[in-house]
Amino acid sequence: MSALWFETALVGDDWADRVRLEMVGGVISSITTGTDPAPGDERHAIGLPGLSNLHSHAFQRGMAGLAEQRGTTGDDFWSWRELMYRFLDRLGPEDVEAIAALAYVEMLEAGFTRVGEFHYLHHDIDGQPYADPAEMAARIAAAAEASGIALTLLPVFYAHGGFGGAAPGAAQRRFLSDPDGFARLVEGARATVGQDAVVGIAPHSLRAATPEEISAILPLAEGGPVHIHIAEQRKEVADCLAWSGGRPVEWLFDAMPVDERWCLVHATHVTDAERSTLAGSGAVAGLCPITEANLGDGIFPAAAYLADGGAFGIGSDSNVLISAAEELRLLEYGQRLSRHERCVLGTDGRASIGATLFSGTLAGGSRALGVAGGIAVGHAADLISLDANDPALVARSGDRLFDSWIFASRAGIDCVWRRGVRLVEGGKHMRGDETRRRFSAVLTRLIGK
Repeated sequence: MSALWFETALVGDDWADRVRLEMVGGVISSITTGTDPAPGDERHAIGLPGLSNLHSHAFQRGMAGLAEQRGTTGDDFWSWRELMYRFLDRLGPEDVEAIAALAYVEMLEAGFTRVGEFHYLHHDIDGQPYADPAEMAARIAAAAEASGIALTLLPVFYAHGGFGGAAPGAAQRRFLSDPDGFARLVEGARATVGQDAVVGIAPHSLRAATPEEISAILPLAEGGPVHIHIAEQRKEVADCLAWSGGRPVEWLFDAMPVDERWCLVHATHVTDAERSTLAGSGAVAGLCPITEANLGDGIFPAAAYLADGGAFGIGSDSNVLISAAEELRLLEYGQRLSRHERCVLGTDGRASIGATLFSGTLAGGSRALGVAGGIAVGHAADLISLDANDPALVARSGDRLFDSWIFASRAGIDCVWRRGVRLVEGGKHMRGDETRRRFSAVLTRLIGK
C-alpha cells in the first residue's frame, strides 16, 4: 500500500481539505478527509483527478507547425488534409511509435492521464497490409506503455473517399479496410494493448463508411466506445444533404442506435434540433477547440448545448498544441467571441467557469473512453497536482483554483500519477528527455526528405 496526502483535493465533485488517499495495486482503496499525513506519505498541495483526452491522431504531432504557410488559392481543412497525406506517406512503424510516444509524454505533462487514440494509419506506405494487421496498433500501444499513459484504442474503419461509397483516393490507401479485414484488425488490437486499456471502434465518418458498413462493424465494439467524426466542416454538411437529404447529425440519429457509448467528434455544424437531440441522447460531444480553431472549422454551440444538459469532453486531435488548460480556455473564449459576452459557460449551480469546464470534461471524457473518472474509492489512482507556487495560483482556493489554472496560468501542473506511479515531477515527464531525443532524430530524417 502507498499513500498520497494533499492540502486540498477535488474528491468527487467537491473540494476537501487535508485529504489522504491510500492506494493498493494502483487503485484508490480509501479516502480520508480532514486528517494529518502519516509518516512516509507523499505530500502535495493541490490534488485533482487526471483528465481524458478523448480524441487524438498521435502521428500528426510530427507535422505540428508545418501547415501554417498561406497557399495561393485559400486555405481550409481540405488543403490542410493534403499536406497531412503527404506527411504520413513517409511514416514507418518505428516513426509512428516515436512520434506517438512524444505526444503521450506531452499529454501527461499537460494533465491528461488517458488518451483516446482515433487510429486510422493501418497499412504500409504502398497501401499493402502488414503481415500483422495490427502492426501499427501495436506501435501505438507500445508508445502508450513507454509513456505510461492509459490507452483507449479506437481502430478506425475507413473504406471510401466520399458519401455514398465513393471510391477512395490514392492518398487514402494506408487507411482502407473492408468489414472482414477490420474485424481482424480489432481482434489484433485487443491482443496487443496493455494493462487497463480499453478497445472500442471508430467508423471514421459518414463520408468514409456506408450505412451498411457501419451497421456491420458496430457489434465489434462489444459494448465499448464508438466514436465518429461528424459535421466538422460546412462542405461535409452540404455533401451529406446532397447524398441523403439529411444533415450529418440528423442522419446519424435517424439511422444508427446512438446512445451513451457514442462520441460524436466535433459536431460543430448543428441545428438547434440536432443539438438538442445530441444533448438528450447521452452521447458525448467530442470537442477539440485548438484543432477546430487551427483548421478554421467553426465554433460549437456549447452554451446552448450545456443548457440542454449535454455531455462533452475535450481532445487534442491534430496535436498541434497539447494542453488541457488551453483546450478548456479556448472552448470558453470561442463562446465569448461569438456571443460578445463574458463568463458564458457557467451554470446556475456553479458560477465558476473553470469548475464547469473541468467537471464537464472529466465526466464526459471518461464516459467517452469507457472508464470511470474522478477521485473515488475503486477508481484508478490517475491524479495530477497543481503547483501552489505558480503565481496564478497563489492565495487561491476551491473553484478559484480551476479559474486561475485554466485562464491565468502558463503551466500550473506539478506532478502526474498513473495508477499511483508518479510519471511527471516539476512539470516534466521522467522519460521526457529520451523521448524528445528519439522524436528529434525521426523528424530530422523525415523533414529532410
